[in-house]
Amino acid sequence: MMDLDDAGCRARFLIRDRDGKFPALMEEILAEAHIKTVLTGIRMPRMNSIMERWVQSCRHELLDRCQLWNEHHLRHALRECYNVIFIPARAPKRLRRNHS
Repeated sequence: MMDLDDAGCRARFLIRDRDGKFPALMEEILAEAHIKTVLTGIRMPRMNSIMERWVQSCRHELLDRCQLWNEHHLRHALRECYNVIFIPARAPKRLRRNHS
C-alpha cells in the first residue's frame, strides 16, 4: 500500500477467495486504508484460475506490447483486448466480430 501511495494511486478493492487462512488483522489493515474486500463466489473453485488466466493474457497480449499514456488509455486498451481475445472464443457466431 505504501508503494501505491508513493505513486499517487489508491486501491479501492481487493478481490480474494474465502480461504480461512486470510487473517482478521489483514481485514483491519485494509479497512483502515479504506480498501473494500470483495469475496469470490461461494463454491466457485474455478473463479481464481479464470481470473488468473485473464490477467496473464492481458499482460502478455496487451501490456507487454503497448505504451499506455494514462488511465483512460489503459481502460480503452483493456476493453479492446477483452473484445478481441475473449468475446470471439465464447460468443455465438452471430455476435462475433469479423476478424478477417
